[in-house]
Amino acid sequence: MNNYLIVTADDFGLHESVNEAVERASRAGTLNAASLMVAAPAAEDAVRRARLLPNLRVGLHVVLADGWSTLEGHVIPQIADLSGRMSGDMLRKSLRFFVNSAARAQLDAEIRAQFAAFTRTGLRLDHVNVHKHFHVHPTVLNILLQVARDFGTPAVRIPDEPFWFAARSAGLTAGTTQGLLAPWIALMKHRLRSAGVFHNDRIFGMAGSGHMSEAALLAILARLPGGISEIYLHPATESGSAIAPSMGSYRHAVELAALLSPRVRAALSSIAFRGGYLDALRAVGGSPA
Repeated sequence: MNNYLIVTADDFGLHESVNEAVERASRAGTLNAASLMVAAPAAEDAVRRARLLPNLRVGLHVVLADGWSTLEGHVIPQIADLSGRMSGDMLRKSLRFFVNSAARAQLDAEIRAQFAAFTRTGLRLDHVNVHKHFHVHPTVLNILLQVARDFGTPAVRIPDEPFWFAARSAGLTAGTTQGLLAPWIALMKHRLRSAGVFHNDRIFGMAGSGHMSEAALLAILARLPGGISEIYLHPATESGSAIAPSMGSYRHAVELAALLSPRVRAALSSIAFRGGYLDALRAVGGSPA
């Protein structure tokens, strides 16, 4: 096997138009996986659709910022407000997780609650990732790996985007930012290997988040390197703030159109090995549970 490609939709369950897009792209054969927000408003609809899509691999999209908690807000006041809403202030939370033991205990409790909620869906867990890649934070990653071990998680996403694509998508500043993350990404890979947790080699979609067009997908597929690559998108039948207030600039419908593009479908058809993380693990000779 020279290379393996996983095409994933994040934010599954955020909105019914996201779920509809996931269903359409899965049935079209271009989308291999989706990452489920278990406490999001349309999570039940997402699970219902997933049960009818035999080729869709479903993972857990752990939400610790800019989303809804699984536990009631008064149980985790360091993470969510009383309504269960988690703010998008990741810098403040990052500092809190480093210095505040109560915050770390609440972080552990909320992550466990999200894993447990996924288990209750009855879906097979394909992978785990974290909304806004918050598991780059060493404390979040440490707790995530502890919980993942307890729940038998097969794979965790590494947000390692090639410099050329980051720069192409959002300019040199984005490419440089990705370079600054390199030491933390290296630490993540080391810790996942040490824990025996399967992961991808690289990802595409960070710098171009919300703007993954047909041209962007074709550029990736034309230069797809060896190893295990993941492309992630945010498709939906509606766009921007119609999906979430924090996504005003996102072009969700453009991303869905890219997944349904005949040119993209033709380019994907030339890649022999595609599927979810569990499929990739089998392809490289692993033995998923």
